[in-house]
This record gives sequence, C-alpha cells and structure tokens, in this order.
Amino acid sequence: MQQHDPALSAASADTARPATRRRLRVRTLAALVVAAAAGYCAWALAYPQHTPRPIGEFVEQLTGANAHPVHLQRPATAPLSAMAQLGKRIYFDQSLSASGRMSCASCHSAEHAYGPANPLPVQFGGPSLTLQGDRPPPSLMYLYRQPNFGIGPDQADADEPVNQAQVAQQVAAAGTTRAQKTAGAAPAAPEMVPQGGLFWDGRVDTLQDQALGPLLNPVEMANTSVDEVTEKFSRSAYRDVFIQLFGPDIFKNPRLALSEAMFAVARFQVEDPSFHPYSSKYDYWLEGRARLTQAELRGLRLFNDPHKANCAGCHLSKPGKDGLPPMFTDYQYESLGVPRNPQLAVNRDANYYDMGLCGPHRTDLATQTQYCGMFLTPTLRNSATRKTFFHNGVYRSLDQVMAFYNLRDIEPGKIYPHDAQGHVEQYDDLPAKYRANIDKTDAPFDRKLGDAPSMTQADIEDIIAFLKTLTDGYRPDDRTQSSQQQ
Repeated sequence: MQQHDPALSAASADTARPATRRRLRVRTLAALVVAAAAGYCAWALAYPQHTPRPIGEFVEQLTGANAHPVHLQRPATAPLSAMAQLGKRIYFDQSLSASGRMSCASCHSAEHAYGPANPLPVQFGGPSLTLQGDRPPPSLMYLYRQPNFGIGPDQADADEPVNQAQVAQQVAAAGTTRAQKTAGAAPAAPEMVPQGGLFWDGRVDTLQDQALGPLLNPVEMANTSVDEVTEKFSRSAYRDVFIQLFGPDIFKNPRLALSEAMFAVARFQVEDPSFHPYSSKYDYWLEGRARLTQAELRGLRLFNDPHKANCAGCHLSKPGKDGLPPMFTDYQYESLGVPRNPQLAVNRDANYYDMGLCGPHRTDLATQTQYCGMFLTPTLRNSATRKTFFHNGVYRSLDQVMAFYNLRDIEPGKIYPHDAQGHVEQYDDLPAKYRANIDKTDAPFDRKLGDAPSMTQADIEDIIAFLKTLTDGYRPDDRTQSSQQQ
C-alpha cells in the first residue's frame, strides 16, 4: 500500500498556489476591465458631449446608441386653422371627381405615408376609374420643405420669372449637367444642376399647384374645366365655409374659387403634423432616444459608405446645421436607366418614352436633351412602406431596388429583358441617343460588366434593415427617453 508523504503534498501545494493566484488575479483584472468598460459606456451614454470620438464609436458599436446625439428642430404643432380644416374636407371629398369615387386621399392615403394604398404600379382614374396613369403617385409627406425648381444658382430673388430653358443652355455650355454624387462629400457645383420642384419632373413649385393637377387630369379626377370643379364646390357640404372664408360672391369667379380651394388644401398639408411627423426610429436615434440593432447599424454605415452602397450621395442622411432632420434627398435629378415597365398601357406604343425633365408632361425643357431621362430623387423616408418604386413603378420591393443598384451594369442580363436573339436590351426605357445621360460614374454604378458587385446579399439585407428605421410612427423606449431627460 502506497504511503502518503506529507512533504510531497506540501511541495505540490506550494507549486499550485502561484498558478491559482495568477488565475485569480487574471479573473479579477478581467472583471475590473468589464466593470470599467460598462461604467464608461454608461458614462458615455449619459454625457455623450464629453466623450472622445473613438470612445463614442466604440460605445455606439457595442450598444447601438448614437454616441453624439443632436436636438432636431420639428415644426410647431397647433390646431388646424379654418383654412386648413376646409382643405382637409376638400382633400377627402370624392364628389369632386368625375367618377364620384376618387379624392386626393385615394392616391395619397394617410394610412400609407400619404402614398397609394394598393400595390399597383400606377393608379387608375378617369370618369369610370378605368384609365391607367403613367407614373406612380409620390408620397405627399415632407413636401413643405421641397425647394422650387431651378437650374443654377438660387433664383428666388429674381425680379422676372426665370426662363429655365435659357438657364439650361447656359449651364450646358459650361459643361455641367449633373453633380458628382459621393456620400459624405459635397458636390463640386450642386447649384448648377436641376433641382427642386414637385411631381417626378418638378413641373410645379407650390403645394397649391400640385393639388390642382389631379383635378383636371383626364386619367385622374377627370374634371373637364375650372367651371365644373367650382360648380361642385358650390354644391358641396362645405359651401357655407367657402362663403364664410371668401365672401358671398366667391362662386361667381370660378378661377378665384379654385385657387382659394387649392390654397386651403396646401394649408392642410402644411399645418397637419401627420404630413411631417419626424417620428422614425432613426430620428429618435439621432436624438439619443432609441438604439439601432447591429443589422441596422451596419446598414447605416453601408448606406453612408461612398465605396459601397453610396446611398447618401443622393439621399442625405445627416441633419443640417440648422438642426432640421435629414430629408434623405438632395432634391436633384438623376437618370438611372431603370428598365421599361411592360405593365403600363402607354408602353404598348414602342415609340413612347417617359423622359422626365424633357417630356412628355413637362414641356419647357423639351429641347434640353441633356436632361432626358432625369427624374427627381425622392425622399427615402417611409420608403419601406411603399409597394412601388421609381418613376414607372417597375419594381415592387426594396429587394428588387437594391438588386438593380447592385447589378445594373455588372450583370445586366439579370435586370433587363432579352430580344428575340437573346441579346440584353440594356437601358431599354430611354432612346439610345440619350443614354449618355445615365449615371455611370457614381458608386455603385461605377462598375463594369463582370466586376464584383459593390454589395453582398448580407449588405443588402442590412441596408434594408436600416431603411425600415426611416418609417414614421416608431415609439421610443420610455426608459431611454426618461434617462435622456434627466
């Protein structure tokens, strides 16, 4: 039987004690580091203004909280004026249409971010609601910040109306038709390119004129004249409000009555906070009142990366120096070369092309062919709620949109149709003589046939996750909000 040697046991214990002590010290040190990191993170979240940028970025990566929150300037809210209340009644009044079944809200539903409520590529209207439009209605949200259309420097103080065609000729002679779009970098000459205005082609400047268009459009509300619309106002349930606001003779002057009515609709859009709530998760994240998930945070960084998605090159994501929330558009015009939509009735005519700034709806720039195929860059706010994308409604999901950006030039066979011989009909929705207008220089459109795509599928999923944070109606965590207010 083996004898136990006390001396050997003591020696073994003496040998083991230093190793045990070392492990204990390592564990204690690790716990202290974790506690210090947690404490510093908490301090950085509580006092972000005193946090060094590298530490702030670490905290942001670790927690999803904005390391440098800002205060956003939102519009003041107040009860609707009498004018805006009249505008609201007009906005929802279906009796103003030839069919008796269409109102402004039919294409601009409050429950769908003031865009269409259905997934159709374009909407139907006319006297029997059987006539198909040719462009999907944009959202009416946030239009109160839309600048007037212009080419070149600010012309707001001009004494005479600006001849945009003449300005366009001068700008073209200088060799400028569009700005370079790089996320995080200001364009070299942003003031020398088309920008601003309402509708896809910027053909009107005011909410008043924008509201008027559908009333007289034969494929929308389909009234045949100003007199016909005014007659409907005179028989409406709010006739007395017209008289109260504009006087007893208002209906004797149809043009004035229509102008006042459209001004009322514009006031409704300006005064009602539902048109510009700035209540997305991203807005609250900017203010430090919400935290992004890891996917959303990665998506934001890809969105802002000039060498990857480069979305922020056109869809500006940072608040202005004035504290206004970002609008996710630079209000400029781009020719992207999206595929032709065979579902549109107008496209059954092989010779028909919607060329945006130079026609068919806008006519003053018809001869300025350097702008053919250019359409307004829309805001991406609430884009995840939309079911139709681009000026011809060719895409029905954000996944399809991102695939277009990723593959347009490197794998065009996956984007465009093929002819009878199997050849890819690239840029098929713009005549060949205008295809030089298409953006082929800004990332991700700076790649060539066979190049690697700028984004992986995982990248695309992260970007879409971020885009969903731009949807209004997010409710920030009460605890996060309370901690920021203390």
